[in-house]
This record gives sequence, C-alpha cells and structure tokens, in this order.
Amino acid sequence: MAPSPGPTPSQTVGPFFSFALLDTIGNELVPAGTAGAIRIEGVVTDGNADPVPDAMVELWQANAAGRYADPADPRHDLPVTDGFTGLGRSGTEGGRFTFLTVKPGPVPGADGAPQAPHIDVSVFARGLLKRLVTRIYFPEEVEANAADPLLSSLDPADAATLVAVQDDGGLRFDIRLQGDRQTVFLAV
Repeated sequence: MAPSPGPTPSQTVGPFFSFALLDTIGNELVPAGTAGAIRIEGVVTDGNADPVPDAMVELWQANAAGRYADPADPRHDLPVTDGFTGLGRSGTEGGRFTFLTVKPGPVPGADGAPQAPHIDVSVFARGLLKRLVTRIYFPEEVEANAADPLLSSLDPADAATLVAVQDDGGLRFDIRLQGDRQTVFLAV
C-alpha cells in the first residue's frame, strides 16, 4: 500500500514576482492624468534597515467615493469608477516601490461604523512564509484617523507607522519589516 501524501513543507513567498505576478497587474490603479491622482512611494527595509530588493507590494482599495471595484460591494448607491480595479502591484527595485492611484473614500468597518480613508497593503518577500498585511492612512485626515477603530486602538508611535507623509507632491509610505519603528502588521 502506498503511503498517503502529507502536507508539503512550507516555502517562502518569493522572490519569483517579476515573472509570475508583476506582468499581470501593474502599479497604476488609475491612468496618468486622472483628476485627483496621487503617487505613493516608499521603501521596504529589513531588520537591519537594508532595502529589500526583490519584494512585492500589493494594494487593494476603494475608489474616491468609497466603493470597491468588486461586485460583492453591496453599496450600489455609490458610483463605480470606469477603469479603476482597486488592485495594484509593484516590485521593489533597490527596495523602492511606487503606485499611481486615488485617495479612497471612507468605507464602513465590519460593524458598519466608518473607517478613515485607507489602503490595504500586502507585502510579499523571500523569508516570509505568509504575506504581511498593513494599511496606509492619509496624513490630512487627522479627525477621521483619530476616530478610526484600528488607529485609535494603537499606541501613538505604532499608529504613526501606518500614516503616510507628504513628500514632494505625493505621499511616502516606508515599510519596515522588523526593527526600530517596525510597521504595524495585522493578523488576518
């Protein structure tokens, strides 16, 4: 009798992104020249503060009205944006990533209470057995950020790792995988 197969051993989630995932989904969630478009840039660093040269950063977000480009979003009263998928991927070159997108509108949380405008972020890199999940919040949303269920539950220094900063006409959001000022990652 042949032995039954068991689970396969765990493997890291990278570094195969450039030929497996980045060709199908790009880093522009909106076309260049879109009204209200913003550039979000940053660097993924490891525990030694060295850039991670072969990671992949993935965004999932609502449009400017707060509606997801997903048929499962039940808020049919909110407009859908033509050509907006709400999904983008950027590989890191020298640790750097960049996206062109729009600021999302507020979305309801699981309990229906509003959340501050934010972008969901997944990070994939060699050495990780699972993706890391975090969020990008917007610095000008001071009042909404203070009332956001996630941000308000964190120590202020930890919450600060989730808020992008204004930088040269766009936003900068650095992702620190470990060490000093490590980005807060969510258990999902």
